[in-house]
Amino acid sequence: MTSRPTPPLPEQQQEQVPGKTAPMSPQPDHGEHSYEGHGRLAGKAAIVTGGDSGIGRAVAIAFAREGADVLIAYFNEHDDARETARWVEQAGRKAILVAGDLAQRQHAREIVDRAVQAFGRIDVLVNNAAHQMNYESVEEISDDEWDRTFDINIGAMFRLVKAALPHMKAGSAIVNTTSVNADKPRPTLLPYATTKGAIQNFTGGLAQLLAERGIRVNCVAPGPIWTPLIPATLPPENVKEFGKQTPMKRPGQPAELAPVYVMLASNEASYVSGATVAVTGGVPII
Repeated sequence: MTSRPTPPLPEQQQEQVPGKTAPMSPQPDHGEHSYEGHGRLAGKAAIVTGGDSGIGRAVAIAFAREGADVLIAYFNEHDDARETARWVEQAGRKAILVAGDLAQRQHAREIVDRAVQAFGRIDVLVNNAAHQMNYESVEEISDDEWDRTFDINIGAMFRLVKAALPHMKAGSAIVNTTSVNADKPRPTLLPYATTKGAIQNFTGGLAQLLAERGIRVNCVAPGPIWTPLIPATLPPENVKEFGKQTPMKRPGQPAELAPVYVMLASNEASYVSGATVAVTGGVPII
């Protein structure tokens, strides 16, 4: 079994949200040197939001090695996005980069239009991008911050699905990223945790609406995962102990989630829809 970093981690903080990969210590593992593809997504075309780093990068790498072309949607972390694209192209697949703010309603249509232009269709939509900030009290949370969190985390998900559906055929898949916070909300992540509960319900309802079309909808619920969002949004003392609260006593690595997204996107999961798959280091979601 591969050894994974365990707390205490080096105290660190980034000023820019959602953060960048290069300053992180230790460096996250996205499966760059470990993930082996087996053709499970051969010939498919996928959109991955938040694909520049973290879970999104690991998913993009795995999808490419499984045979899929990938559109990588991201906010403004251009260096990280180009690095993800490099790994996708190294796997012999096409990588399309689309930067922009998912809080802007028209951006969902722009992402889908670029994917259709590049690939001609959409087989897999991974709604992974998320915004979070840490607050010690309700009074600290502005109306604008609350609205922005909802616009990015759940509003954009709805708009992307609506835009993508005309280009998705039977056998296609939608995979949404929720969180352990949907069932066990952390109080200092109130806006974020609230949207993650909404994503879980959105997934369950959408799976039922799209079942007759042959389109499956599932979500993945990560626990504490070592991504740039962590040093960018949590206090340094919290970063130091990040993941220690899980039964496995460590944070997960992005590479440890990618196989779940592959399974849910593949034809192997043909009877799996409306499900939440927990990847939480032993924290139960029941």
